[in-house]
Amino acid sequence: MKHYILIILLLLSWSVSAQKSKTVIHILNADKADYDERLGKDVQRLIGNVVMRQDSTYFYSDSAYYNEKTKFFDGFGNVHVNVNDSIDIYSKLLKYNGETKFAELFHDVVLKDDSTVLRTQYMTYDRVGHLATYPNRGVITRNDKKLVSKKGYYRDDIKVLYFRKDVVGTMPDYKIVSDTLVYDTDNEMMYFHGPTNIYNKENTLIGNYGWYDTEKELAYLDRRATLMNKEQTMTADTMFHNKKTGYAKALNDVIIEDTVNKAVLTGEYAEMWKNIGKCMITDNPIAYYYKEVDTLFAKADTLYVYFDTLSNDVQRIKAFYNVRFFRNDVQGKCDSLHYSLIDSTIYMRNKPVLWAEDTQMSGDSINIAVKDQKIDSLLMYPNAFVIQQDSIKGFNQVKGKQITTYFKGNEIDHMYNEGNAETIYWLRDDDTSLIGVNFSQAAEMDIKVKNKQISNIRYYKSIKETLYPEKQLKDNMEYLDGFLWLEEEKPVRGEF
Repeated sequence: MKHYILIILLLLSWSVSAQKSKTVIHILNADKADYDERLGKDVQRLIGNVVMRQDSTYFYSDSAYYNEKTKFFDGFGNVHVNVNDSIDIYSKLLKYNGETKFAELFHDVVLKDDSTVLRTQYMTYDRVGHLATYPNRGVITRNDKKLVSKKGYYRDDIKVLYFRKDVVGTMPDYKIVSDTLVYDTDNEMMYFHGPTNIYNKENTLIGNYGWYDTEKELAYLDRRATLMNKEQTMTADTMFHNKKTGYAKALNDVIIEDTVNKAVLTGEYAEMWKNIGKCMITDNPIAYYYKEVDTLFAKADTLYVYFDTLSNDVQRIKAFYNVRFFRNDVQGKCDSLHYSLIDSTIYMRNKPVLWAEDTQMSGDSINIAVKDQKIDSLLMYPNAFVIQQDSIKGFNQVKGKQITTYFKGNEIDHMYNEGNAETIYWLRDDDTSLIGVNFSQAAEMDIKVKNKQISNIRYYKSIKETLYPEKQLKDNMEYLDGFLWLEEEKPVRGEF
């Protein structure tokens, strides 16, 4: 709130200026003093090593004109104003009103207050309001910081600088460009009230309102803020960022975009730990992966992204609870998902189900191998179950301890079923007429798929096979034990 207090104090300083107490101006030294009738009978001309004092403020110059009646004086050459033994102001020309205690300084003006130095070509200084003002470009240096603006104010009693228009701050590790900026030098805090960019070697912060702690390198940005580097961009209504620790927090309408991996994450709350390569997004997070022609959509209660701290390349993605994803050719759900970009494998855990067109695949665990942005193969274990709708009626089913499914062109090519392998499939003639329902058991099976239907099965060990006419089916015998068709739980595009 200090930036609001500053504005109030500025207004007060102007109102107080009209209530200044009258004090005497003393001439402490001049090598020569006389009256110049051309300037008026009350005007003294002081020449050489001029020293004047009002209250605790001293005025030095090479020469001066002083009007005893109006308390005005002009100082010329090597002007030096010392205020309360703490502020020093230098210029080539001074115009001072002793009644209002208001000074105008011209040409190569320098104000020094401890380590704060202000340089400009024209400045006014209100002694009662403790307010220095420059209307046309000033340069402030303080230790290793340099700030330039078109307009500016300095309250020397509270050590606060106010910059307006075309503000540029340059520090060893970062740069600030702003429309309006307030610098509290006592606390090393900068407040900005307008479009502001903060640049450093690693990233750029963009905001419209907020503050920056220059010592802790901690930033708060509001009214839509963005943190970006060459590979990623994070945007939100509100954001905190700690440059030293690499930590960032974003709130409300969060959007994270990875231009390298062509992915977008959205949600309402996100945290990033840059120094350890980790990002978390929650509160209705949704991911869009658009590298391939067909965009992949995913959502969960919480998403984690892990990346290389040097290259910013994404290495792993984890999703927890109510995980759902959709692509036109494949959909899935589970409670835990881990995608490793290093080995191009997706690990689905806790009641995972995968759909590929009219085929449903499930197991206690599912591992999906990805190649060239397409599913190359997937492994279901244990309690693997594959269900496929027959082209006309019923369900073709494959069950076993472990099933490996191989794909070609995003379609199932064949499946290898290991351990207590069982199948039920509806055997049809070329004209699609039903021949019968085939029941088979074996230790292992190699199942060929053609035109999205089971076309041939090769059995290994402990083989048992029976073909039933449809009329002989009874008591739901056409379903393997554990059959569960989950069509209603299948993700659809509209939910993302």
